[in-house]
Amino acid sequence: MTKLKAGVLGAGHLGKIHLRLLNQSEKYELVGFYDPDEANAKKVSEEFGYKRFDSIEALIAECDMVDVVTPTLNHFMCAEKIIKAGKHLFIEKPIATTVEEAEAMIALAKEHHVKGQVGHVERFNPAFIAVRDQIHNPMFIEAHRLAEFNPRGTDVPVVLDLMIHDIDVILSVVKSKVKHISASSAMVISHSPDITNARLEFENGCVANITASRISMKNMRKSRFFQKDAYISVDFLEKKVEVVKMKDAPEVPGDFDMILQNAEGERRQIYFEYPEIHNNNAILDELESFANAIVNDTTPMVTLEQGTEALRIAKKIVSL
Repeated sequence: MTKLKAGVLGAGHLGKIHLRLLNQSEKYELVGFYDPDEANAKKVSEEFGYKRFDSIEALIAECDMVDVVTPTLNHFMCAEKIIKAGKHLFIEKPIATTVEEAEAMIALAKEHHVKGQVGHVERFNPAFIAVRDQIHNPMFIEAHRLAEFNPRGTDVPVVLDLMIHDIDVILSVVKSKVKHISASSAMVISHSPDITNARLEFENGCVANITASRISMKNMRKSRFFQKDAYISVDFLEKKVEVVKMKDAPEVPGDFDMILQNAEGERRQIYFEYPEIHNNNAILDELESFANAIVNDTTPMVTLEQGTEALRIAKKIVSL
């Protein structure tokens, strides 16, 4: 397979990870990167040997695909240049600063016939992948994403920094529109909310209760999905899953069978499943899935439209 020529805009903490993974990928040829911080660009180039470009335009001209790992404030400016040059776009989450920018990005991509994918990396988490095909019509979802305090990222509300991951995952499994949102937030140490709880109510009756905090004493990234005859727990941090299912109880239960009987006298058996988890590098997988979408002309795993919808919901939560 001919490798796609890839470049990276932004060589900060996450940008360096993307550079390393694109460089080792069998689907991409890393052309180089651009970073406006002269000292950082020089350091990254000298330390890792990646070619640095003097301008965004010079890098874009050499690429088939450009990976945007800049601060969100610059996302639309970068995306516009990439798309208008007819190059495919991978862009970190959140897709843009505003929903209007995100919608303009979608329109541009359609006009110039290029593909775009948003870096909602939890979709590629091996724990979620192990059970996503078992999540059918959940009616109650509870998600907790708690992080210890880190000054990096506190320039934006915790909803746009952390909660947006869970919003995207939830929207990917609930096949219904959000009809009502309520939320409560608190600023504890930053000048933007550090902890937020949101409740999403969907048209099909599903309710999602999401909590995100960046002032926790411990890290946690757990989601629980409740649906008819099943409860599915996904630990995104520890990469663990548990599926609890119900079935009609046997006439003669075994000694260790867990049997419940409801008020109507119906007897149900509880049993547990622990699907096999195949460890992966989620960032490499999302980048390579985008390469597959480009080469095979298929729909990317996380489209610009999906990234925009996650941003739309996140913005509504922030405004409450």
